[in-house]
Amino acid sequence: MSNKEKQGGFFYNMKKRAEEASTVRKIVSIIIIAMVLILIIGGISGYLYINSSLKPVDPDSDEEIAVEIPMGSSTSVIANTLEENGIIKDARVFRFYTKFNNITEFQAGEYTFTPSMDFNEIIESLQTGRVVMEATHRITIPEGLSVDQIAEIYSENLSFTKEEFLERINDEAYIEELIEKYPDILTEEILQEDLRTPLEGYLFASTYDFYEEDPSIDTIIEKMLQQTQTVYNRYREQVESTEFTIHEAITFASIIEKETATEEQRPQIAGVFYNRIENEMKLQTDPTVIYALGEHQEVVTFEDLEIESPYNTYLVEGLPVGPISNFAENSLKAVVEPEESDYLYFLHDSEGNLHFAEDFEQHVENREEYIN
Repeated sequence: MSNKEKQGGFFYNMKKRAEEASTVRKIVSIIIIAMVLILIIGGISGYLYINSSLKPVDPDSDEEIAVEIPMGSSTSVIANTLEENGIIKDARVFRFYTKFNNITEFQAGEYTFTPSMDFNEIIESLQTGRVVMEATHRITIPEGLSVDQIAEIYSENLSFTKEEFLERINDEAYIEELIEKYPDILTEEILQEDLRTPLEGYLFASTYDFYEEDPSIDTIIEKMLQQTQTVYNRYREQVESTEFTIHEAITFASIIEKETATEEQRPQIAGVFYNRIENEMKLQTDPTVIYALGEHQEVVTFEDLEIESPYNTYLVEGLPVGPISNFAENSLKAVVEPEESDYLYFLHDSEGNLHFAEDFEQHVENREEYIN
């Protein structure tokens, strides 16, 4: 090949490379411009979306929507609840807004919102606990009640009968649905054949507000289970550090609840029961006998102590088969924080005072002094 041909090939290759480089630059420029446009459009769209999400769902709506915020709810749970009920447009925007503005201290409760409320109005209500609408029904369920007694209270205040409530709460198919829905507190243990009723002990004692004229039995049961869930969550780690299952812990709490109404005495009684369990002694607590009998009575006779029942702690080892009532929070706290002592016995005098004993002889002396 001649020098002239070589030079021609060289210039041709240079020209081709220059054209390729120019094409690459054009492609890169197009990509950069496209990316910038995407970012700009995305930013504008994001801004418009967030700005829209901060505004009321429906400024002209007067619809009143009842929303329950359970105790211990996180901002994430609250945001999701508001979105699910059509109070806000986007839970993520609500979470970002409250976090960016360092907004906390939301209060649990029953609220009535409208889709016309903006973020600031919603947040103000949640922080002050202010509700828009009065409850249609406010029903108090005291501590230490059985499912039968709870059914009686609701039937006296609402449109269904006691029998209808008890029928629903003993429906095995429904109970299995609840176990799936509340796996942290409800286990297969509540389906034991010897249990009188599956949810005994699990319907938390509290005051409940209902905004419907005729709340369903399912609504009531689940509202009470949610409250039990909330309370249990505070002691979950402590319960799990014991040798008790959740069912056993609630059973234990129900016994402490029935043994005394005094908060200060509950850790003491829990300590005695722990000592008896460790010493392989039967608990021998009268409230379990009364529950086994199925009727309330002030005095337990020696004949009553012989009743054949998985609830009778004068006959069974350790805890009974299940709870004997609902419980107050401090009863569950006493289960996980018992007062340490060497006592194995206790009794109440006529004034409600406790008298402890480390052995049976001392216990007999206390009975003679404070009971007989």
